[in-house]
Amino acid sequence: MVRDNFVKESIYPLHEWNIIEENFDVETNYLDETIFSLGNGYIGMRGNFEEGYNGPSDTSVEGTYLNGFYETHPIKYGEPAFGYAKNGQTMLNVTNSKIIKLYIDDEEFNMFSGNLVSYKRILSMKKGTLTRDVIWESPKGKKVNIKIKRFISLANKHLASINYEVVPLNFSGKITIASALDGDVKNLQTENDPRVGSALEHQPLTLEDKFLSDSLGIIVQKTPNTKFTLVCGMENELKTTCNFSKENKEIEQRVENKYIIDATEGEKIVLNKYITYYTSRDYLDDELIPKAKETLTIARKKGFEKNLQEHIEILNKFWEHADVEIKGDKALQQGIRFNEFHLLQSVGKDGKTNIAAKGLTGQGYEGHYFWDTEVYIFPFFLYNYPKIARKLLEYRYSILDSARKRAREMAHKKGALYPWRTIAGEECSAYYPAGTAQYHINADIIYAVKKYIEVTEDMDFLLKYGAEMVFETARLWADLGSYIPKKGNKFCIDSVTGPDEYTAIVNNNFYTNYMAKMNLEFGYDVANLLKDKYLDVYNRIKEKINLEEDEIYEWKKAADNMYLPYDEELDIYPQDDNFLEKPVWDFENTPKENYPLLLHYHPLVIYRHQVCKQPDVLLAMYLYSDEFTKEVKKKNYDYYEPVTTHDSSLSTCVFSILASEIGYNDKAYKYFMHTARIDLDNYHNNSQHGVHTACMGGTWMSVVNGFAGMRVEKGQLKFNPYLPNNWDGYRFRIMFKGRRVEVNVDRENVTYKLLDGKPINFKHGSKSISLTDDEMVKVPIEHN
Repeated sequence: MVRDNFVKESIYPLHEWNIIEENFDVETNYLDETIFSLGNGYIGMRGNFEEGYNGPSDTSVEGTYLNGFYETHPIKYGEPAFGYAKNGQTMLNVTNSKIIKLYIDDEEFNMFSGNLVSYKRILSMKKGTLTRDVIWESPKGKKVNIKIKRFISLANKHLASINYEVVPLNFSGKITIASALDGDVKNLQTENDPRVGSALEHQPLTLEDKFLSDSLGIIVQKTPNTKFTLVCGMENELKTTCNFSKENKEIEQRVENKYIIDATEGEKIVLNKYITYYTSRDYLDDELIPKAKETLTIARKKGFEKNLQEHIEILNKFWEHADVEIKGDKALQQGIRFNEFHLLQSVGKDGKTNIAAKGLTGQGYEGHYFWDTEVYIFPFFLYNYPKIARKLLEYRYSILDSARKRAREMAHKKGALYPWRTIAGEECSAYYPAGTAQYHINADIIYAVKKYIEVTEDMDFLLKYGAEMVFETARLWADLGSYIPKKGNKFCIDSVTGPDEYTAIVNNNFYTNYMAKMNLEFGYDVANLLKDKYLDVYNRIKEKINLEEDEIYEWKKAADNMYLPYDEELDIYPQDDNFLEKPVWDFENTPKENYPLLLHYHPLVIYRHQVCKQPDVLLAMYLYSDEFTKEVKKKNYDYYEPVTTHDSSLSTCVFSILASEIGYNDKAYKYFMHTARIDLDNYHNNSQHGVHTACMGGTWMSVVNGFAGMRVEKGQLKFNPYLPNNWDGYRFRIMFKGRRVEVNVDRENVTYKLLDGKPINFKHGSKSISLTDDEMVKVPIEHN
């Protein structure tokens, strides 16, 4: 049977808005650094201590990351072949700017010396801050109260700040505070787990220059291969009534402002540290230092509290739109807010960056962007912050030329093939059976484009970017597939890998074929729309990509004749042509410690069995829910659930959503619990390497698309809510065609309210609902 480890004791105390650590524990420190990470979509900082870490090396990874800032390296193959990805791209661990050292006379503060009288660390999801409150007694008996507050500004993507407060409790004497930037940083090396680390063996950033004057420090570095320039700057501001002197220190790749204070017992000493990062990915080289200085000057002039308030104001607006309120279950309330908070912290908002599988919290998967974005994360932003959703799609348009180039490398004369793993647009997946072969990435992106247009009615995006993406991907499918006589001359797609990475290089993967059909149909529809209403745009794109009229009719023909495997005996859709011809994996005799299977069995051993890492057929049934009956979904669910390991973090949310739809409410809740707390409770035992952003998006979907049954079908918004037995109620808001609607579910009623926008009509089950300005409609809830 499939393992059942979906309930674990909480690592952190349950709190609706905070993640709290009340005792320092070396055993959980590696995980803590991920959980207590902060970010703003551009800068990401792991929850490392300002003073550094003196514990075992395998219990900590120092990390600061910039979304989209990467280095390349040749991928080394034992036996290379034509078309293999040539270069890897790795998001870099950049200049460490968090450093603040504290000395009591000659005794250095760290968590492994002296005595921790008290300790508390709090990640506030409401304020977007990380705070630490420590009373530390030095080995010689001197006590200090240390309070530290850190945030990364949502108001200015280039700014982070630390407020560092020290109060001597039982002495007067010398206290030294040293604030530094350290450019001597490296990336994590590849381990036995292919999901962790990179092939960068040496320091990927070379020192170009450094400056230190008064309270300002700057380090300039460059990447050897990509030739990107990075400028990291700091501005330090000491506030104290005590006398003090200053020293500046430069050592190799480090610059340091040091303050020596004649401290008085009970008197507060405060250091405000303002931090900035700029790179040549955004600006010209000669603009970087002036911009860094300007950002730091303005930040200091405003002061820590003013900068913090601007940051909180933006976060308040986020929660006003995105908060999902769960009544009656603190663990799941904490879980969903934690997930939404990290999605906001991780997502690129500039059209040039995306959202990595591990966000900006760790080095897992090297900071690569996957299909996770479009299928699992994009919906959260689409229905809460459509402007961010558009930027995610603009990123995909920005790499369209690279996708065209990749298509040629893969012997396609026309069209574009989007990369399975990438940062800058080139394919970075070295293991092609589970990477390049996942052609469905093309359709996943176009599915997001289609949904975006449907939900926002943003024709500007379609005309400027979307149509070209749709046409180029449709061309790719037309070139990839063939009409096979033995399949009734149906259009077949061979030698691909679907979402399930435990079944590779197959013919007619159901999910791939179904999504390709959508992509081809949408291409045909968009072409006709443009010819009918936007002929100038159509002609511009047609000329740019040398589109021929016959191609458009071929898309429709291929879509109409798409082959979809079906087994009459079992009355289910096989995952591919041969999936049902394989023996079922021996779950009963597979030890729990042998999961995930990919770390304990050769890929071929896994490929020879009926075993799924994650949903494949079921994912298609969720994405196109209205095209499958409830009975069909149930039969397929019942078949595929026992052979799915959930070794992928993308798995449980889909099982939860479909379980809600077919009436398996207990299963829906169990899968949701696992989804919502996958990182907080470290279910996959790898959250120390970074959060699971796709699963985080899946948490929101499990509530909104699962328990609330929200769908958009042919432009029509629909809900079919129920209340999980363990809850007293839940509430969320969504954006749809410029309207903002609140949905409130309790034990008696579902209450709908129009918060913003024009009147709206939608469905509650089979009932039609109309809402006008600030109007509420209550519908009695149906109890299962």
